[in-house]
Amino acid sequence: MSAPAVASARSAQPGAPIWIGGTVAALVLWVAIYSQLEPFSIWLVGELPVTPGTHLHEALSFFALDTPKVLLLLTIVVFGMGVVRSFFSAERTRAMLAGRHEGAGNVVAATLGIVTPFCSCSAVPMFIGFVSAGVPLGVTFSFLISAPMVNEVALGLLFGLVGWKVALIYLGFGLAVAIVSGWVIGLLHLEGWLEPWVRDLRTASVDLPGQSLSSIDRIKAGLDAMRDIVGRVWMWMIVGIGAGAFIHGYVPTELLASIMGRGAWWSVPAVVLIAVPIYSNAAGIIPVVEALLGKGAALGTVLAFMMAVTAISAPETILLRRVLSVRLIAVFIGVVTVGILAVGYLFNALI
Repeated sequence: MSAPAVASARSAQPGAPIWIGGTVAALVLWVAIYSQLEPFSIWLVGELPVTPGTHLHEALSFFALDTPKVLLLLTIVVFGMGVVRSFFSAERTRAMLAGRHEGAGNVVAATLGIVTPFCSCSAVPMFIGFVSAGVPLGVTFSFLISAPMVNEVALGLLFGLVGWKVALIYLGFGLAVAIVSGWVIGLLHLEGWLEPWVRDLRTASVDLPGQSLSSIDRIKAGLDAMRDIVGRVWMWMIVGIGAGAFIHGYVPTELLASIMGRGAWWSVPAVVLIAVPIYSNAAGIIPVVEALLGKGAALGTVLAFMMAVTAISAPETILLRRVLSVRLIAVFIGVVTVGILAVGYLFNALI
């Protein structure tokens, strides 16, 4: 193509102000829609011929709110990470956080999870974004564990319901599980156990040798990442949320309380197993924690249950299967489970 033709094609494309203005408008629209999800879901479920307060009503309410919320979060996070990748190649990002800096990276990632009150399904988009940006796998797992399990909403509710001591101890143990689990996974060097398409994202780079990308190029990089990744995982998101909503609405609290007393040594591993099919964020499970404590359940057992619900739930595993091999999921669940069991037994022994 001749130089005049190239210049003509470029002049026919929208300029940077139009791209930036369109992106800002889309972000404003995203915020407006996201802010109205809860009242919209309440209205939507209220229009259905379902009796309020029933198990079906609770399950439908959960699904109606979390499905658009998680998909919106997935979209904005992946777009943002796509733009970030236009500034830093995968190799450069890995160099910043790998090796001797990985331990500190685990601490930073787990701490970041405190201020991101996502449920486990919402944290999966962040996991994809971190991995695609070249962040070490162990550091990424520290965030994946911490984000749903330890956040300011959960800590505030724990403080209000059961006191600051429990909230502070939960914070300490939760961060310890996230940091140590991610550090152990990082030591195992299991990047090869990611799904092939995710490994391709890690090795790919949007940087153009010898060129500085324009603002339009960076926006397009975010859009390309959004189309690629969201297109791959949205169906798995809906399946996982649907399974979690069904269980969320029908699992009876009374059954859980009956086996969570202090007497039996097996109570901690038992509640961890029971927690696996249950899906909720930390804020959503805290009212259940309060009810269980009120019925005489042991504190360590209850907190182990809370950690397991938010960190190793079956719906999260379904979602992670899209990006992780079965072997890597097994290692992740195994390492985190050991940490949760240790917290449960230690807490019961101290309190």
